[in-house]
Amino acid sequence: MDHSQAPVLDALAAYRHEGQTPFTPPGHKQGRGADPRAREILGDAVFGSDILAISGLDDRRSTHGVLERAQELMADAVHAEKTFFSTCGSSLSVKSAMLSVAGPDEKLLVGRDAHKSVVSGLILSGVRPIWVEPQWDPERHLAHAPSAETFAARFEEHPDARGALVTSPTPYGTCANLSAVADVCHRYGRPLIVDEAWGAHLPFHPDLPSWAMDAGADVCVTSVHKMGMGLEQGSVFHQQGSLVDPVVLKAREDLLGTTSPSVLLYAGLDGWRRQMMEQGRDLLQHALDLAERARTEIGRIPGLHVEREEFLGPGRAYDLDPLQIVIDLSGLGCSGYRAADRLRETHRVNLHLADHRRISAQITQADDKDTISDLLAALTYVSEHAAELRGGPAVRVPDPGELRLEQVTVPRDAFFGAAEHVPADRAVGRICAEMLTPYPPGIPAVLPGERLNEPALEYLRTGVAAGMVVPDAADPALDTVRVQKGTP
Repeated sequence: MDHSQAPVLDALAAYRHEGQTPFTPPGHKQGRGADPRAREILGDAVFGSDILAISGLDDRRSTHGVLERAQELMADAVHAEKTFFSTCGSSLSVKSAMLSVAGPDEKLLVGRDAHKSVVSGLILSGVRPIWVEPQWDPERHLAHAPSAETFAARFEEHPDARGALVTSPTPYGTCANLSAVADVCHRYGRPLIVDEAWGAHLPFHPDLPSWAMDAGADVCVTSVHKMGMGLEQGSVFHQQGSLVDPVVLKAREDLLGTTSPSVLLYAGLDGWRRQMMEQGRDLLQHALDLAERARTEIGRIPGLHVEREEFLGPGRAYDLDPLQIVIDLSGLGCSGYRAADRLRETHRVNLHLADHRRISAQITQADDKDTISDLLAALTYVSEHAAELRGGPAVRVPDPGELRLEQVTVPRDAFFGAAEHVPADRAVGRICAEMLTPYPPGIPAVLPGERLNEPALEYLRTGVAAGMVVPDAADPALDTVRVQKGTP
């Protein structure tokens, strides 16, 4: 295929060159009706390219196949058989993938370190999750993706499971042995879904971890806006093999997706694919070199430790994305929450993750020596001002086993069932009716249908006091918790 083409961008250029006159949405009509103050901030190009996909980018019957050609080029670029663009982020894409594999009351093996969007898919669909335990690092209080052996054991216990879902890379950049997990699934004749939201860049450089399609996954979801150069909400999902019907996959996406997709997001996906095919290896090499320099320099800052080798090995991660730089602050005695807040306030530096002991920075091809210098200056400030950042409420992080709660009912029944709010100190032993998710990284600590215990509640409540954000809780302060009504 000719990867110098960009069908969506070319069609946009043609639309504007031809001087098309719309009597359709969007009502701003290429910005002519937009508030000049909004145009000044957003730019005329944004409004000029914000047109309909049908009777705009393409004609009423889509006879030019603009979107289809762009998707075919993307599939070819990443070695997939089919690719679908999504303008609702990977949160929609992963739900579409799940619904194409399992239906209401059917079982799906799911790594318990899944993102909240996966749990939302379970709630909407009524799929019955069979949780697969991550590989816990009790010393660092961190979860890595489940092993292939753990998936195999769960298939032995639940041979009627319709498939499996694994998250790789995790938000911390750690990766599963996808080839081994895919082999386990295929031994049972079941498909593997990979939530690879953080791995859109992986196909385009040999020094990055293997990506899902090359590892044998059947469906893979990627967020191009995360590690690629797409616009926010720009996502793609890919399919290969015969275990997931692409017609069914498309139908599930159509069920959940918007009927008014953003052409701006399509254009971002299309342009990024062309850029990666023409320059991707060189651009990513530049990013890898910058990340290595940053990692070395950060390691020289007193009190900071860049976690890398500690994440890898038996019982831990199989591989690691070197563009995610995870920094342990325990040597400074301050939390990641406080450090992240201070750096935004003092240096206008925004970090990717912050937890009870870590912060992280993602490096992409958009970075350069100046942005890395800004990062190093900010981290040096943290080291020099650590005394000011110490103190405050401490997060009481329990042992991994204490965070594994009993799944009493399926998430859907608990979420939609009769519920009540009770004081947090009276919620122990009750069945939770909401998700409680520290964000980022967005992995729920408590799910609907799980029985609450004291260590999990104490972790979340002390975390909130220390700066943790739990945005999906009905009471974000966690003074009260939503629980299933009438349960002991």
